[in-house]
Amino acid sequence: MIQADLNIILPEILLALYAMGALVGVVYTGKDKMAGLLTWLTAGVFVLLAIWIGASGSGENVGFNGMFHDDAFSRFAKVAILLAGAAVLVMGQDYMARRRIARFEYPVLMALATVGMMTMVSAGDLIALYMGLELQSLALYVVASLRRDSVKSTEAGMKYFLLGALSSGLLLYGASLVYGFAGTTQFAGIIQAAGDDNLPLGLLFGLTFVISGLAFKVSAVPFHMWTPDVYEGAPTPITAFFATAPKLAAMGLFARVLFDAFGGVVSDWQQIIALLSALSMFLGAIAAIGQRNIKRLMAYSSIAHMGYALMGLAAGTALGVEAMLVYMAIYLTMNIGTFAFILSMEKDGRPMLDIDALNMYAKRSSGRALAMLFLLFSLAGVPPFLGFFGKLYVLRAAFDAGLAWLAVAGVIASVIGAFYYLRIVYFMYFGEERDALDPPRSPMQQVLLMVSAAVMLLGVVNFFGVDTAAQAAAAALLQ
Repeated sequence: MIQADLNIILPEILLALYAMGALVGVVYTGKDKMAGLLTWLTAGVFVLLAIWIGASGSGENVGFNGMFHDDAFSRFAKVAILLAGAAVLVMGQDYMARRRIARFEYPVLMALATVGMMTMVSAGDLIALYMGLELQSLALYVVASLRRDSVKSTEAGMKYFLLGALSSGLLLYGASLVYGFAGTTQFAGIIQAAGDDNLPLGLLFGLTFVISGLAFKVSAVPFHMWTPDVYEGAPTPITAFFATAPKLAAMGLFARVLFDAFGGVVSDWQQIIALLSALSMFLGAIAAIGQRNIKRLMAYSSIAHMGYALMGLAAGTALGVEAMLVYMAIYLTMNIGTFAFILSMEKDGRPMLDIDALNMYAKRSSGRALAMLFLLFSLAGVPPFLGFFGKLYVLRAAFDAGLAWLAVAGVIASVIGAFYYLRIVYFMYFGEERDALDPPRSPMQQVLLMVSAAVMLLGVVNFFGVDTAAQAAAAALLQ
């Protein structure tokens, strides 16, 4: 029995052993020399694990008496998380090295955070949920403040830690209420205790607190307050990581809890998720309009996009889960390309994060400006780019589930949010000419920018199999 359980969690075991082995290895080989090599090696391990997980296994395997699920849903999320983590590591390596913040701890902590995320999306128990969530969070608290000589980076880490501790307290309180009223921590037992009718009041309170704790992790309103400051203060490659893999992991965990533990009482939590979705879409769309710092702008953009992803969950259907997964896959691709561009925004070797620095950028670098235009149009949901179809997926799921008002709110918020994306396009092509930014130095940033932009255009013809995989993942979660 234990051998079968260990086989199910073998990818997580191997990644954890790699992280611990790397930590021991740098002690004997020299910390400064190993930072760059370790970053590339960690990215390679991520890609190999993603290929292995994507190619291996079918059906559902349950380990540790229901605490850990290996199914199509978890495999979809893990592959996306690992590939996003690898992309962020390689595109940020040059940035970290030139600013002398490429410490060996960075890839090790990223690997440990990824182990936590992989555990989150496979959790079948409140205890496993919390273990994965805290392993991810503790590693991210440290990397947020990795630049110890920067006041903003230190402030970002402190804010993230304090507010993260608050959200963990809410989550634990909710979990204790759920355990007290359901008599079990396993999702399979909770869904039986919840039944198919109205949820008992104690379980409803517990679920509300659990949702509040998870909403912090996806930076949904009103638990979004940490996002702009942490995005601005953390080193840009780490901000890129915050904006990608952890968001998918938290959204996957959200879906696990709602459907595996409370799938029989969709009507009791649907209104909560719908409210979080609507508030996130509108706050993200409106608050970003006043931002001049592009990292803060991307923070509010992230809040809005999490609102659209939550719209899929609010539908409470297999189509809604499929739409959420497709949307998150598109969101990851858009953000990787956008942050690859942001990482290259420098003047005399110093980061230039004001959007005014992009004035007439197209005149000096037409190819990169065009690639960024594709990404910005996709983020805004402008057809025929792939981001439009991601929004169409979740809007259709909400409408089919009887949430027409939420779908209409999503369309209105999308129109409002298009302003600040199109404003950047205006600056790049029609703004007042200023001193030119430095030419990009990192080939990987160039490659990821161009590839992401190409996917936004070519993905309209072929979703590269993502929609089929998302459909299988949604079916596995709701079976």
